[in-house]
Amino acid sequence: MSRHLLFVFALAILLLLASTALAAQVYPPWAGVPTGGKTFSLRGVNDLADLHGDVVDPQLVVFFAGNQFMVTHDLMQAFRKKYPRYQRIYWETLPPGIEAQQIEQGALILGTLRIAVQPDVYTAGSGRIMNMQRNKGWFGRSEDYARNRLAIMVHKGNPKDIKGLKDLGRDDVKVSMPNPRWEGIAKPIQKAYVATGGDELKKKIMQAKLKAGTTWLTRMHHRQTPMRVMRKHADCGPTWYTEPFFQEMIGNPISMVEIPEKDNQFVTYTAAAMKKAPHAQAAQDFLDFLVSPEGQAVYRKYGFLPPRANSKTR
Repeated sequence: MSRHLLFVFALAILLLLASTALAAQVYPPWAGVPTGGKTFSLRGVNDLADLHGDVVDPQLVVFFAGNQFMVTHDLMQAFRKKYPRYQRIYWETLPPGIEAQQIEQGALILGTLRIAVQPDVYTAGSGRIMNMQRNKGWFGRSEDYARNRLAIMVHKGNPKDIKGLKDLGRDDVKVSMPNPRWEGIAKPIQKAYVATGGDELKKKIMQAKLKAGTTWLTRMHHRQTPMRVMRKHADCGPTWYTEPFFQEMIGNPISMVEIPEKDNQFVTYTAAAMKKAPHAQAAQDFLDFLVSPEGQAVYRKYGFLPPRANSKTR
């Protein structure tokens, strides 16, 4: 074989290995995975990234707001260490609107699998928790445990030179936008559009560009937006700050454009114990843990802000 052919062959192998490595980063799960059993998944064909832990006879069930997926593996490890009597824990990191529908309808159906578990603890933005409590009366004790703010996720190096939210209205910029139907983050993002560029910017992104196909609505933004940005199907996506923070942390080809505080929106996350919690004491212990120094340290590690002082509610 000639040197030229050897070089071409070696280059092809390197490109294949590089593309395989990138694919392994693009597809979830991106956080810790369990051990102690047979592992089987086919990326993009048979994945399960937002259901975690032990679904059979759990001692605690938590429905997290989906954007906290990166926290939960470390969080539950720390919880088990502090409360060793709780080892079988099941939790979800789906959009809170989907989880609310799951509670109402009694189960989650995933393909051919029906998961009929009810949560002990439900977490979401404080506004959603208050509205649900007013309309449904589901909750007992609640605790504010973290805060977050918006940022813009872009491909590494920011090839479209996006400087702020106004650039999301450009015709040449493809936006991955959380769907207002079930993504709680969509409301503060739209408020930020108005704060930055008035109703005109909001209408351009949410109506004109949606019609033109340069705004794409997600069904699970904390999974789809980074995947679309890394695969260059989207140029950017407004997300919570902690999401590009995490993608950069694990070395994925993602960068962050920060949003000035005057144009930004902040959210407080609240955890609420269900009045009909199947494991009532476990729910109370978990709320105690969330606001403890050990629980708070995990959230700080992943870029979340602490809750405001004196934010505890009952």
